[in-house]
Amino acid sequence: MFKDNEIEKANFKSLIENDPVGMVEDRLNIIDTFLGTEEHVTLNDMVQLLEEKGYHYDPEFVRQCMNRWVAHGFAQKKTFEGQPPRYEHRHLGKHHDHLICTKCGMISEFRNEKMEKLQLKVAARQGFHVLQHKMEIYGLCSKCLSERSALMPLAMARAGESVTVQSIVGGAQARGRLAALGVRPGDLLEIINNNGLGQIIIGRGPTRMAMGRGLAQKIFVALSHQHQALKHHKHNKRHHHERQP
Repeated sequence: MFKDNEIEKANFKSLIENDPVGMVEDRLNIIDTFLGTEEHVTLNDMVQLLEEKGYHYDPEFVRQCMNRWVAHGFAQKKTFEGQPPRYEHRHLGKHHDHLICTKCGMISEFRNEKMEKLQLKVAARQGFHVLQHKMEIYGLCSKCLSERSALMPLAMARAGESVTVQSIVGGAQARGRLAALGVRPGDLLEIINNNGLGQIIIGRGPTRMAMGRGLAQKIFVALSHQHQALKHHKHNKRHHHERQP
């Protein structure tokens, strides 16, 4: 990987040496820092990584440099739902997709050859020629999934559960839509129907409402105390009956 990084750095240098902008060495410092991480970094992440190495560049200069790096095909600039734009390495001839945790924001890369071939077959059946594609799968990482009983997206709640809204993530548009529905932190919701497909039917007080799964992923809830107490009571009652002779 180190050898590949040096080749890419030298390649980039040859492309920008005659740029009227100049500041070649400064831009190479920024690129060298970017090549030193395999993370999906935001502009703020890049500025922090540079400062840790003793470089103090104006964020706008860093942004211009990174966008030039993207324009020459050495990196990709991606925007994942509910997150600021991020930069990642672009290795020619290689493609990968992403798993994005909607709770902690973790981004994981994966590649599945069977899935890649299947997508091409599906496109071919429709007479469609694929130029490029991306797959982003949103959900919970293993760490956040292990904390499900404490905090989870509304989309994961099951029919019959009562949950309390803890927090709402996402951009202004998503927050505006939820505000229009009257859903706010602290609200008690009843899950009426959630079959894992299509809309989720929830109750808030005497009102029933339908909510898309994408929007429900942005609402983090915890099982209500009433529901947890009821579950505990039923468990103890069942356990008591099982122990009776």
